[in-house]
Amino acid sequence: MNQFFEAITSDSTNFMGACFKLVLSMLLGSIVGFERRRRGQTAGVRTFSLISMGSTMAMVLSVYVAEKYGTGDPTRMAAQVISGIGFLGAGTIIQMKGSVRGLTTAAGIWMVSTLGMAVGCGLYMIALVATGLILFILILLERIEHRVSMRSESRTIRIRVDVILDDIHKYRNVLHDYGVQLSNFFVEYDFEQHETRLNLVVILRENVDYVGLFHAFEELYPTKTITLANQINI
Repeated sequence: MNQFFEAITSDSTNFMGACFKLVLSMLLGSIVGFERRRRGQTAGVRTFSLISMGSTMAMVLSVYVAEKYGTGDPTRMAAQVISGIGFLGAGTIIQMKGSVRGLTTAAGIWMVSTLGMAVGCGLYMIALVATGLILFILILLERIEHRVSMRSESRTIRIRVDVILDDIHKYRNVLHDYGVQLSNFFVEYDFEQHETRLNLVVILRENVDYVGLFHAFEELYPTKTITLANQINI
């Protein structure tokens, strides 16, 4: 047992210590990856485990080269790992009609890579604490966000009505009643069809009653369509 403890805490590179670092980084990456997979993200257990292990392996190799050949700067390889992870994280970010998804997963990938480097440097307790903090952010803070309804997103409500609107005060009042903030609006008139196309750029909380909101809009004027979109389409 003492030999094992000495091996994993040694400043020099050895077989037992390197294997322990790889296993530990795999486990820490798996924990974070499991949480992301539970949330339905593409990057899951295997992806996060490989990222963490890869970062650890890079640090172990960097230290080994510096020890054996007396040349090389371990921090240079760490810097290259961070740069490479940036490209991988960018691949998890999805842009869908003006709405961006995957930023949290991309940040998680970047953080897990630093976990692997910390393990590779022998900073085991720091890596364990950082893993706990990551889970706290991904799980507990998300629950707090839902509970206090902190999440808000910008959306565009498109409305087509069979009248030429003189003003949008009635729509403003409805939005106010449902706790929706009007950020901007754009209007297009079709005088031949006697139709108005109204684009309301609003900030919506995730607990907004969309059905009630749209029904209230429908009762204001003769309405053809009401749609909710992620971008402005005039």
